[in-house]
Order: sequence, then structure tokens, then C-alpha cells
Amino acid sequence: MSTSNFSHKHPLRAVLLIAAAALITSMADARASSTSGIRVEVAPHVYLNVVEAGAASARQTLVFIPGWSTGADIWNPQIKAFAKSRRVIAFDPRSQGGSTKTTGGNTPETRAADLHALLLKRRIIRPVLIGWSQGVQDVAAYVGKFGSKDLAGLVLVDSTISQGARAITASPANVAQTFERLAIYQERQETYLRGMFGFIISKPQPAGATEQLIATALQTPPTIGAAMLVADLYGQDRSGALNEVGIPVLVIAAGNSPELDAQRTMAARIPGAHFEVVEDASHAVFLDQPERFRTILAAFLEQIPAEPAFRTRRRTYLEERSN
Repeated sequence: MSTSNFSHKHPLRAVLLIAAAALITSMADARASSTSGIRVEVAPHVYLNVVEAGAASARQTLVFIPGWSTGADIWNPQIKAFAKSRRVIAFDPRSQGGSTKTTGGNTPETRAADLHALLLKRRIIRPVLIGWSQGVQDVAAYVGKFGSKDLAGLVLVDSTISQGARAITASPANVAQTFERLAIYQERQETYLRGMFGFIISKPQPAGATEQLIATALQTPPTIGAAMLVADLYGQDRSGALNEVGIPVLVIAAGNSPELDAQRTMAARIPGAHFEVVEDASHAVFLDQPERFRTILAAFLEQIPAEPAFRTRRRTYLEERSN
């Protein structure tokens, strides 16, 4: 029997079938764009707490990488906004948030390997990596270990890339201050974290939001957190990791950042990198000025070309710079 004959002879049943089909499609679309949390094993007995949102078939995938002792939840407003049009991944790095706590491997290099395993396990193709603070070190370590050929773009948010041990002799006063603060962190973790979040977030947040961030940060044991920060700042020299990167790069700096000039200099060394400053914002720039951050990031994402086109532009840029 043809569909037209069926509809003609059984109009009510046809209407019900059409409605049921529409409902099933609607539910499938809702599932595709919903937010869900999963656990992904990225190394033997090491599981990351991962949040996925948006449709898996979206044209771009964004991977949000949090900073020191924070988790995926710090990106919640951006996840919600970008999941409307893109696939979005965020996660708690090892020893942070709800992920496995390990006494070893709490370095950008090991976290880069974790990230690489996560991308493979979740079949994520040509993502844009968006790293903030410690996450910038993780992005640099990732490019240093695995290159950039399988990535679509990089976004570095309010941090320079570490010079390793050279930073100790370059600025001994800053190093001394860092270790003084780490002593406080190990003795009075919650007090330290409350002061830290009060410093890096300068604008009012939704009720309970900052408390949730502090609760997440408290899940990192302070001895591990201290070692982690030392590895981030004074471990390997990653400062040259992006000097020959072959994909679009965006550097977003907070207007109130003490590293503003250093970030501008860093961006100038990266071929074709775009540099943006978000005024009236502290370190957690995407929380202080979420709309401005989204506008800058969305504009960058829209301009990411197909890979061959970017390689042609990059070659022209390098030729012009060498002449």
C-alpha cells in the first residue's frame, strides 16, 4: 500500500505516526545537543571527568582546558553558549576536580598526553584547543609532543608560555613570591583558594558559582597542587613550542593582567597570531567579561579557514617576514 493510500484510508493513524516520528526526531536532536558527563580512561587507571555538549556532527569542536586546580565547571557559561552551534568538550585534568588523583605525572607534558588520548578515545577530529592559565602550558606541551597538524586552531587565554628554569634567574623576586604563596596554600588551602578566586575574578558572579569553583579546587590535594604549579612555571622551557605552528592562533589577554606586555610579545613571535585585549577584566577574563570573550572567540572561530588555505597564507607570512 502506498503512503498516499494509507493516509487517505487511515487519516488519524497517519497523523499519529507523523507526530510520533516528529517526536522521535525532536528527542534525538535534544540528545545530540544536551550536556553530559562521562569518565574516560586516558592512561592505565587514570580517568578524566569529561563534559560533552552540543551536536557531535557540528562543523567545529572546541576543547576547553582549565587552569591550575580548577575543572571543567569554570567554563560552564562558555560551554552553554557555544554548544548551541558547536560540539564542546571540557574536562578536569588529572589530579583536579573529579578526575583521578595521581602522585606522579602532574606536569603539562603528561596532561598533554592525557589530552591526546582523550581526543582519540572520543574521536575528536581537528578541534580548536582553548587553554587558560595552566591550560596554556598544556597547549604548548601538546604542540611540542604531537604537533599541530591534527588541530584546527589554538586559543591561549591570559598566560605566557613558560621559559622553564630560565624564569627563575630572569625574575627571582617573582619566584620568591610564588614559593611564599605556595607555603600558605599547603598550610591553609581553603583560605588561599578563597583569596585566589577573589583576585582572579573581579566581577560579581551568579549565586553559588564561586563557591562551586572553590569546592572543585579543594579536590586537588595541596601537596600535589604545589608540585603541579612548580612544574607548570619552572619545569620545561616551552616558550618556542608555537614559533612554527601551522594553524591559526588567538591570544586573549585580560586588560588587568600583569603579563599584558609579555603576552603581546609572545603573540608577535607566533606566525599569524591574532592578539586581543579584554579591558576591565582580571585573570578569569571569560568570567569577568563573558560576552566580550564570546564575541572575540566566535569571530576567531568563524575565520578559521580550511587547512590548505591557511597553509598558503602562513607560507606567504613567513616569506614576507624573512625579506
